[in-house]
Amino acid sequence: MPHSQPNKTTAPFGSWSSPISSDDLVSQAVRLGEPLLDGDDIYWVEGRPQEQGRGVLLKRAFNAGLRDQGNTEVLPKHCNVRSRAHEYGGASYTVDDGVVYFVEASDQRIYRFDPSQDSAPIALTPDGHFRYADLCVDRSRARIICVREDHRAKQAASSLAERAAPVEETNELVAIDCEGKLEPQVLASGCDFYSNPQLSPDGQQLSWLSWNHPSMPWDSTQCWLAKLDQNGLCESVLCVAGEDGNESIFQPQWSPAGELFLVSDRDNWWNIYRYNTGSQTLEAITQAQAEFATPQWVFGMSCYGFVSNDEILACYTQQGRWQLAHINPSSKKLSPIDIPYCDISSIRCATVNGVGRGVMLAAGSNNFSNLIGIELPSDELTTIALSASSELDADDISKAQPIRFDSARFINDISSGPSQAHGFYYPPTNSKFEAPAGEVPPLIVLGHGGPTGATETGLNFKVQYWTSRGFAVMDVNYRGSTGYGRDYRQQLHKQWGVKDVEDVCAAAEYLIEQGLADAERVTIKGSSAGGYTVLAALTFRDTFKAGTSLYGIGDLETLASDTHKFEARYLDSLVGAYPEQKALYQARSPIHHAQQLNCPVIFFQGLEDKVVPPAQAESMVAILDEKQVPVAYVPFTGEGHGFRQAFAIARAIDAELSFYSQVFGFSLSEQDQNIEPVSVKNLQPKTSGEQR
Repeated sequence: MPHSQPNKTTAPFGSWSSPISSDDLVSQAVRLGEPLLDGDDIYWVEGRPQEQGRGVLLKRAFNAGLRDQGNTEVLPKHCNVRSRAHEYGGASYTVDDGVVYFVEASDQRIYRFDPSQDSAPIALTPDGHFRYADLCVDRSRARIICVREDHRAKQAASSLAERAAPVEETNELVAIDCEGKLEPQVLASGCDFYSNPQLSPDGQQLSWLSWNHPSMPWDSTQCWLAKLDQNGLCESVLCVAGEDGNESIFQPQWSPAGELFLVSDRDNWWNIYRYNTGSQTLEAITQAQAEFATPQWVFGMSCYGFVSNDEILACYTQQGRWQLAHINPSSKKLSPIDIPYCDISSIRCATVNGVGRGVMLAAGSNNFSNLIGIELPSDELTTIALSASSELDADDISKAQPIRFDSARFINDISSGPSQAHGFYYPPTNSKFEAPAGEVPPLIVLGHGGPTGATETGLNFKVQYWTSRGFAVMDVNYRGSTGYGRDYRQQLHKQWGVKDVEDVCAAAEYLIEQGLADAERVTIKGSSAGGYTVLAALTFRDTFKAGTSLYGIGDLETLASDTHKFEARYLDSLVGAYPEQKALYQARSPIHHAQQLNCPVIFFQGLEDKVVPPAQAESMVAILDEKQVPVAYVPFTGEGHGFRQAFAIARAIDAELSFYSQVFGFSLSEQDQNIEPVSVKNLQPKTSGEQR
C-alpha cells in the first residue's frame, strides 16, 4: 500500500500528471532497425512516424561519436526503404563497399545507388508483382542473391470471378544482376518459404533456410548447403539440419574460415552449432538453458556474429532478459559482458584493420532502444543513434519486476500439464504523486503479439505512459512465448485461446491476490494475436472489467481463410487444421460468442490491414453495440497491421486513456484535460457516488 511521502501530491491512481505525453511517443521517437557494417561505416534504417513511417537509410563512421552531424542520410529524400515480403518485411537493403542495394517501398523493386556517382537510384528488377528481401551480395559474380516473392499468378487469379482453389504467391531464391541487364536467375524453388541466403567467404558455397506449410519458422525449418557451379547455379544440394521436421533452425552464418554455423533447438533450447563437413553432423558450441535466437517474424534477424575465427559476439535470453557474451568456438567458453541493457538484438560484426567491431540494437531499464557500437576486445560501447531522446528522471521510471505464477491456482478447469507462466510487473511510479492511503491501482494486463513472441523489458514509452499516470502494468509471457525453450513454446500448440487466456487471467488474479491491483479496475490490452487473447479473455472469462483490442482477431475462421501466405497455415498448429476443425474454430472465436461479452471494449483498426482485415473489428463493434454494451471504435485511414504514422500512434494511446477514464470513472489530470475524448457508445453516466 502507498505511504505518504514528503513533497508528493496525493491524487487518485490514473489522474497523476505525467512527464510523458502522447507527443513524446512520436515527436522525438523513431524506429531503429536493420543495422549493417560496411568497412568503417555503420548503416541502419530509421522509421520516422512524422514522415508517415518512411524508412530512411542512414550511415556514419563507427568511431564518429554521437552527434547529429555524424549521421548522414544515404538515399535521395523520396526513397523509402521497406520490404513487404511476408507482409512484415525486414532485411530490405545491403551495402557493398559503399554501394547500396535496397527495396523501395512504393514499388517493391530492388535499386542500386552509388553515392559517389551523381545519379538517381537504378532499378535492377522489373516492374511487376514481385517483392524482395534478404539481400546478399555475390561480388565475384556481380549479382545480388535474395528472396523473391512472386505474386503474378495470385494477381491473375484475383481477376477471375470463380476459381477452384485459392492461389498463393510463390517464393524462391533468385540472383539479380547488379547492372539490371540480365533476367533474374532462380537458384532454389519448390518450398513454400525461403530465407537467409548466405555465401561462403570464397563465394563457392551457398546456404539458406526453407520451410513448408503448415510449419512456421519457429516450428520446423531446414538448412541447406549447395556448391555453386561455373554458371552460379546450385549443385550437390544437401540438407544439413532440420530434415526430420522437428527442429527450428535460425541464422545460418559462415565464419571467416569458411565453416558453417547455425542455431538449432534440437535439444529444447536454441543453441549455436557448427556444421562438420566431414562427418556431416552438428557440433554444439553452446549448451545453455538459454535461447540464442528469436522467432523469425521478419527477415534478417541476427543474434550472433563473428569478430574472428576465434570469437563470436552473441546475445541470448534467459528468463525473459537478454544478455551479451563473447563465445570462443574452439574452447566453447561463454563469457558474459556486463552492459546496462536487457533487450538486445540485430547483432552484426566485422573486423576492420585488425580491430573487431560489433553493432546491435539495445534497450535498458533506463534506456530506450538505441543503436550501440561495441569495440572488441575492450568491450567499449558507443551510442550510434537514439530511438527517442528522453529526459525522464530515474524516479519517474517504473522498473520491470519478474513474476512467476501458477495458473492452476486461479483457473479451475486448466488442462493437464505444466501451468507455470511468466511475466513482468510494472508498479505505478511518479516522483511527484502518490495515491490516497488504501487505494489500489488499476491494472493493465498486456498480451504480446504473435502469439509466438515474447515481452521486452527495456524502457518503453508505451508502458511508462501508463505507470507514470498511476496504472500498474503486467506484461505476460504466457505459455507459448519464446525465451523459455521449445517445450514451453509448444505448450500453445492446439491450445491458442485456451492457455494464453488462462495465463493472462491468472496473472491478473495473482496481482489482485497480492494487493497490487484493483479487481474492479483491471483491463486487458493487446494487438494482433494479442488482440485475440484480449477478446477471448473478455468473452470466455469474467476476470477483466474492460479491454483494448488493437487490430485484434475476433474470427479465427476469417484469419484462416483470408490472411497472407506467411500466416495462412499458422493456425494449423495453434488451433487445428481448417476446415476439418471448423467447429473448433467457431468454438474459440469471440465473434460467435459475443453474447457472453458484457464489459466495455475499445477497438483500434488500420483500414489497410491485410493481416487482420477491418471487417473483424467492425463485426465485433456491431454486435456489442446491438447488445448495448459500451463500445468504442477508432479506425485509421492509411494504416495497416501496426500503426506507423505519428497521428495514429498518438491518437490511439490518448483515446485509450479517455476510454479508461470514462469506464472506470476517474478524472483526468489537468495536463490530460485537452485530450480529445473518445466516443463510447452505450456508456451510462456514473453517479457521483460511483466516481473514484
